[in-house]
Amino acid sequence: MDATVVRVTGEPLDLREAAALVADPGAGGTCIFSGTVRDHSPAGAVVGLRYEAWEDLALRRLTELAADLHGRWPLRRVAILHRIGDLAVGEISVIVAVAAAHRAEAFEACREGIERLKDDVPVWKQEQLADGTAEWVLGS
Repeated sequence: MDATVVRVTGEPLDLREAAALVADPGAGGTCIFSGTVRDHSPAGAVVGLRYEAWEDLALRRLTELAADLHGRWPLRRVAILHRIGDLAVGEISVIVAVAAAHRAEAFEACREGIERLKDDVPVWKQEQLADGTAEWVLGS
């Protein structure tokens, strides 16, 4: 099994699959962050989201991010998965999963992974609002 898995996909994301991707007998701690579509934003009631990506660059940046995480912490495995396309409220839009020998490294790397993904990876989010309008959201 690879120590790093990155994916940008139109298919639903699965927490069990993410856990399996980072499972490692040398890991004493696994941390999984999942981002889900919520039903509200500062713009109003949200009925769904549309994610678009510059896929080639997004995959390259995700690979670089995973390599950076491996370089900063003694991680066993990293999986970073992002959805694109139309998502309904409650669906998972992103998963960052890391496994490390110890919990502190797993928590720290997972947190860093999602924060950097939001800043560095070319994936854009459009909120579909209940009033029929749609708004692109920057820095999400």
